[in-house]
Amino acid sequence: MSDISQSQRQSLPATTPPRSTGEAAKTIIRRGAVFLLLAALFVLFTLAQPAFLTVSNLMSVLQAVSVVAIIGAGVTVTLAIGGFDLSAGAVAASSVMAASYAMIVLGFNVWQTVPLVLAFGALVGLFNALLIVRLKVPDLLATLSSMFLLTGLQLIPTAGRSISVGLILPDGSTATGKYDPLFLLIGRSSLLGTVPLPVILMAVVAIALYVLTEHTRFGRLLFATGGNEIATRLAGGNTARIRTLAYVLSGTLAALGGIIVAARVGRGDVSSGASLLMDSVAASLIGFAVLSLKRPNVLGTTVGAVFVGILLNGLTMLNAPYYTQDFIKGAVLVGALALTYGFGRARA
Repeated sequence: MSDISQSQRQSLPATTPPRSTGEAAKTIIRRGAVFLLLAALFVLFTLAQPAFLTVSNLMSVLQAVSVVAIIGAGVTVTLAIGGFDLSAGAVAASSVMAASYAMIVLGFNVWQTVPLVLAFGALVGLFNALLIVRLKVPDLLATLSSMFLLTGLQLIPTAGRSISVGLILPDGSTATGKYDPLFLLIGRSSLLGTVPLPVILMAVVAIALYVLTEHTRFGRLLFATGGNEIATRLAGGNTARIRTLAYVLSGTLAALGGIIVAARVGRGDVSSGASLLMDSVAASLIGFAVLSLKRPNVLGTTVGAVFVGILLNGLTMLNAPYYTQDFIKGAVLVGALALTYGFGRARA
């Protein structure tokens, strides 16, 4: 038989060369960078302090990061549409004050307080959406304005005082209410005495939002809106409604985080939300590196929150000076992101 002609060889379908073992290893490292570092932290902290790897300590870590993960999940939804909710921390802080004021001053019980505070968060999200969707204010500017409004608003009813039992009101009278014991259980109770209720709430929120964003038409429209809003609109997607729902969801979840904080500390502290925004945003952005997805995702946000919580808990147990912890946290996170985005990239 004659040899295959040049033209015949050119018409044959091209075959993809098999990936080398090195390339496969690089892909595994990129996709699992955060998990590899998390496993390394577990080994390091357990060897240095055996008490680290106990059920009670791990549950304590999860309880500590639950609020950040819940608020971060809401921020993640706004990132998915190409926005950014800077008011999330202020909503959570205002929700702490609102829940405390409702019970201490107004005498509400848990069944009145929780829906009221969740509705408050949803209304803030709706207000943000009004500014962004209807008035065309850029997301960062709109939510930054809401943040300042809420930061000042939460101080007015009590003249800047924290809220606790026996609060002296601006008119000189004394508040006679108290925290509903059922409300305090939200932040302090545990399932079977082992798994704290805030951890269960975090898991429920993470699973529900993961299904919503990754396995539903609404989730596909979220990411489509963030990728190309005009194309999504031309394809029949109601982008105004999608963006509105994203901010309402973010506000509601931030309010839920505030409820958990209020139930845990039993006090309306005016400084309770000081670090919630940055921690939640950090968890959301770390989520980009999880599984090398390089996009907002709720699973990654939850893993990011747990990652930071494990790191800080381990450093605390090792008696690392407080003034070095932020630096170490930043160095480890830079390493995770570098492995995800830069390791093994093909040269131009």
